[in-house]
Amino acid sequence: MKNYDKYQVGYFPPKEPCNSWVTKDHIEKAPIWCSVDLRDGNQALIVPMSLQEKVEFFKYLVKLGFKEIEVGFPAASETEYQFLRKLIDDDLIPDDVTVQVLTQSRKHIIKKTFDALKGVKHAVVHLYNSTSVAQREQVFKKEKDEIIRIATDGAKLIKEYAAKYPETKYSFEYSPESFTGTEVEFAAEICNEVIDIWEPTPENKVIINLPATVAMSMPHVYASQIEYMCKTLHNRENLIISLHPHNDRGTAVADAELGLLAGGDRIEGTLFGNGERTGNVDIVTLAMNLFSHGVDPELDFSNMPEVVEVYEKYTDLKVHPRQPYGGQLVFAAFSGSHQDAIAKGMKWRKDKKLDKWTVPYLPIDPQDVGREYEADVIRINSQSGKGGVAYILEQNFGYAVPQQMREEIGYMVKDISDREHKELSPVEVYQAFAKEYINVFDPIDITDATFRKASDFKSNDGMIVEIKVRIADKEYEFEAVGNGRLDAISNALKQSPYTFNYKFITYSEHALSTESTSKAAAYVCIEDGDGNQFWGVGIHEDIILASVNALVSALNRQNKKDHFVE
Repeated sequence: MKNYDKYQVGYFPPKEPCNSWVTKDHIEKAPIWCSVDLRDGNQALIVPMSLQEKVEFFKYLVKLGFKEIEVGFPAASETEYQFLRKLIDDDLIPDDVTVQVLTQSRKHIIKKTFDALKGVKHAVVHLYNSTSVAQREQVFKKEKDEIIRIATDGAKLIKEYAAKYPETKYSFEYSPESFTGTEVEFAAEICNEVIDIWEPTPENKVIINLPATVAMSMPHVYASQIEYMCKTLHNRENLIISLHPHNDRGTAVADAELGLLAGGDRIEGTLFGNGERTGNVDIVTLAMNLFSHGVDPELDFSNMPEVVEVYEKYTDLKVHPRQPYGGQLVFAAFSGSHQDAIAKGMKWRKDKKLDKWTVPYLPIDPQDVGREYEADVIRINSQSGKGGVAYILEQNFGYAVPQQMREEIGYMVKDISDREHKELSPVEVYQAFAKEYINVFDPIDITDATFRKASDFKSNDGMIVEIKVRIADKEYEFEAVGNGRLDAISNALKQSPYTFNYKFITYSEHALSTESTSKAAAYVCIEDGDGNQFWGVGIHEDIILASVNALVSALNRQNKKDHFVE
């Protein structure tokens, strides 16, 4: 990168301090949202949307809750003209939704814009002209007064044309395009000239849009520029300060958020940041950031998978899997420590019956945007840990794996993922768990067990058992007494011609669901003379037989078939 020295700062911070916004730590309410998906977003597509696609996308934006939607530049192309006419003629614009159209400061373009708007109930006419040093010197080759005249001539024309259509409520918007490359003093001067022509009132405010047409500075500089404009513009109380950040520096969201702190009232952006070059500001991220701070975003992203699906359908673009809030993997935790923390956090919240969301590693509850814990949060691969695997088994299949057993299962599942070099689905995790631990009946299988209380035992837990058992394909019958059912089973097995070397370490049980017909799960851990531990899991409609199955499974994991040779 040898050519860094040919670049220079091309933006203009205010000369006076404009940083009172730094004292604010969050945005307290949602801005006015204006979707520009059908203009900035559409013109950035390799294949722009057809008229019908634009109509369907418009309807979806309305469904999401947008009250202002820029529908295009009707004087620029026949498709955009016809699109606007279809919205009006077919009465597709709800009464509480305002369409916005873009126009240059040229008489024939302004005339065609108002022709396209005939019959609309409410519309924003958005006038713009470039004001930056680079544009003035290199493109227009005009002095400042000439650039101002372009804006004021257009502002006067728009006001005159709007007066011809009293049946329509028109609002006016002005953008000093390439604002970030314009001296802020000049940007304020040209905006004030336009404001004075349009004469905003409390009933009909003027929108002054301050776009980061090309992002040129760090976000705090943009915020200071916005604060300066808010202090300097005429008739501020009757203005709506709109922000239109682009993402050239990857800071569009930060620009927008700091700009709102600095006095901005309105955001123009697109779903998932689609737009020319690196895109516009992502309204999904902005809205969900508000949501995560307990602020109503006034847009409905409760079905994020649908939002992604519709966006991808009409733009033919893909949402990145790590795109904030909407990406397929944004809630996914593969790391073992992350999975363990999430699982514990979810249990903490459930046990404490908490309303507020405080789960580690999850800034919002995935279910609030239509995502599922089972499919989206804990994902299992070779990086996963015991907590994640246990969470999958409990959330998806009802197995509350004992804490002491989790590490062993975690390593088993990680090893499978590592060897097969792939992520394991919840079903594959369960299948591996079941194959290794649940109801393992070879080479030992207790085919029948009958219990009765032992009258010669002082303890109420004293039991006698009669069992039928198959060991290495041979049938046996034994009877024994013990201080409990599993102890009685153990004593009976020890009457066989084979040596069983183990002691009980732990036992637990639970129902697999709350239904009365649910199966029960039991977990048994035994230890041999060398200190090696073996876990077994049993399931059965009868909890007693589930515990028997768990013991048998543990014994079978300890003893291989070739151990039983006479």
